[in-house]
Amino acid sequence: MSRRSSLMLSTEEPSAVALHPATVPSTGVSLLTKGSEAEALEFLAARPIHTVIMASFIRDNGLVSERNRGSFHCYRDCHGQLEGVALIGHATLFETQSEAALDAFAQLVHSSDTVHMIMGEQHRVERFWQHFTRVGPVPHQVRRELLFEQRWTMLEQRWPVEVQQSVPGLRLAARDDLDLVMRTHARMAVEEFGLDDPLAVDPIGFPRRCARRIEQGRVWVLIENGSLVFKADIVSETPEAIYLEGVYVEPEKRGQGYGLSCVSQLSRRLLSRAGSICLFVNEQNQKAQAFYRSAGYRLQSYYTTIVVEK
Repeated sequence: MSRRSSLMLSTEEPSAVALHPATVPSTGVSLLTKGSEAEALEFLAARPIHTVIMASFIRDNGLVSERNRGSFHCYRDCHGQLEGVALIGHATLFETQSEAALDAFAQLVHSSDTVHMIMGEQHRVERFWQHFTRVGPVPHQVRRELLFEQRWTMLEQRWPVEVQQSVPGLRLAARDDLDLVMRTHARMAVEEFGLDDPLAVDPIGFPRRCARRIEQGRVWVLIENGSLVFKADIVSETPEAIYLEGVYVEPEKRGQGYGLSCVSQLSRRLLSRAGSICLFVNEQNQKAQAFYRSAGYRLQSYYTTIVVEK
């Protein structure tokens, strides 16, 4: 049993975004540069689980970094107040408070040669796409996912699910675990998402990115007798929210309670340092949805990913 979102944030080498300055809208849009981190993070913190990926990129890498795989832009109203922040690149994400900001970002994305996918809440992406295709249809594919969330509130003073059996061996991955983690990660990309083997496509960059995530303390594993039984990656983290991806259970161990026990224990531990945990589940995967509900997660929102075929 393994779950992973369609963003595939760790399978390709970072790349810069090529924009055509002549086509960039002039009303309210500007590039976010070093020194604007606090303002951008304050804006994104208003809806933490919907902006955790962008906010974590800024916290981890700064506003300007190849690791962001794109460029951060903002939209301001006539008074200079932020109405939108967007990461425009391979995976385009945006947070807006006005239709004008949404329209401006859609035009900016349209001028980019390297935009591959656009992801966000279903109703926001639909409006974005209307602006994006105003000049004509664009070949694309649509994927739909559900955003699940688990949270613990001081008001309720209780956990959202009963304690599962303890898993003493569940721990942070160490550098010595890199080979097991890396090969499992690559196998998931091939078997579940039909991608080319990242170890073959990028034999230098892929291991480097896997190692960096381990060094950041963001990969949790359960290893028994030299076999990787369970794995989960913290892709993004802010003080308000944590985004999980790459949840994996060894095929021979599935149906034996390993997944539920590990996810339950990990979720409790992570909720001690963030207000909520979120993850994506494919809209068609009823089994995965039932699993995460049993682990205390609840449906929070519907998401759409549009893969642009330029």
